[in-house]
Amino acid sequence: MSYPMTRQRTFDPPDELFDDPAPVRPLTFADGHQGWLVTGHAAGRAVLADPRFSNNPRRMHPLLASRRLPEGEVPPGFFLRMDAPDHTHYRRLLTGQFTVRRMNLLKSRIEEIAADCLDDMERQGPPTDLVRSFALPIPSLVICELLGVPYEDREQFQRDSSRLLRLESSPEELAATVGDLIKYVYTLIERKRAEPGNDMLTGLIGGGELNDDEIAGMGFLLLVAGHETTANMLGLGTFALLQNPEQLALVRDDPSVIDNAVEELLRYLSIIHFGPMRTATEDVTVDGTLIRAGDCVALSIPAANRDPGRFPDPAVLDVRRPASGHLTFGHGIHQCLGQQLARIEMRVAYPALLRRFPTLRLAVPAEEVPMRTDMSIYGVHSLRVAW
Repeated sequence: MSYPMTRQRTFDPPDELFDDPAPVRPLTFADGHQGWLVTGHAAGRAVLADPRFSNNPRRMHPLLASRRLPEGEVPPGFFLRMDAPDHTHYRRLLTGQFTVRRMNLLKSRIEEIAADCLDDMERQGPPTDLVRSFALPIPSLVICELLGVPYEDREQFQRDSSRLLRLESSPEELAATVGDLIKYVYTLIERKRAEPGNDMLTGLIGGGELNDDEIAGMGFLLLVAGHETTANMLGLGTFALLQNPEQLALVRDDPSVIDNAVEELLRYLSIIHFGPMRTATEDVTVDGTLIRAGDCVALSIPAANRDPGRFPDPAVLDVRRPASGHLTFGHGIHQCLGQQLARIEMRVAYPALLRRFPTLRLAVPAEEVPMRTDMSIYGVHSLRVAW
């Protein structure tokens, strides 16, 4: 099957990723030390699935570790940066909270949240910033539901969460915001001990296997991982669809394409643009290349998701494409725990937005949309739209 659409520079990874066809190639990091860059889909899966590659910053080169976590230390409960068996222990406890029943129950609440956001947009009228009025509130409020944030706290919780994505936020402001959110999670834990609810924090507390530091670390991980990436996908995905009107019309008018559309947008946009990072704990051969113990490996998810050996005509967007198998949610033991929730949010949000506002359009020229291009996340800082 071919996908005869034009290549669009705004959404494409750098050409340099494709200049060398080798799926594993040498990479010189900013401080001059040598490592490896993985761009092939099969090689990327192999690295992510191999326990001989560590995700712990303490095993990394100091420069890279400092970019991952301050002082290279892993906070209690922040199992995203741990290896087995610690990772296995924490993930098992949290997996029990991501039940199919809870995710199914959340779908109707997500539909309500999306409808409320759209009602507010309609009342306020165009133009509006879709990120602040739609893309950010939906995952932020869903996380409130998961963590059991009281209604009276949700407005402040959303404000603090949104500051994590603001273009104008300084490093000092971001650090202060992180501190405020972690303090709030501790406060919330105290409330849940006194007044248990039907939420994840209550479930983690009730299990009796974790102390407050561990629960707070897991709660903050849920907050960051649970709203930031989904918010970026909702904003950037809408931008991509607005630049591809035929694809937008399919998502708006044909309910049968939405599952494939979400997977294709995840593949096409990737949003995690540098990393994940791994360190070899022993000599490992990947796709014929010997990676020595102690070598750092950077994976390019956008390049892996544009690998023509895995996805035909990978540089074009087609929402009918069966794009399962992409690496946007990772692979192996660190594959995103909340991926099904993110999918539900996107499956609800995109059609709801496009059906409510069938004439949705950019309110600024595409080249003036402020893009988020920091070290790891690719997205839009704002997306001014009209209808």
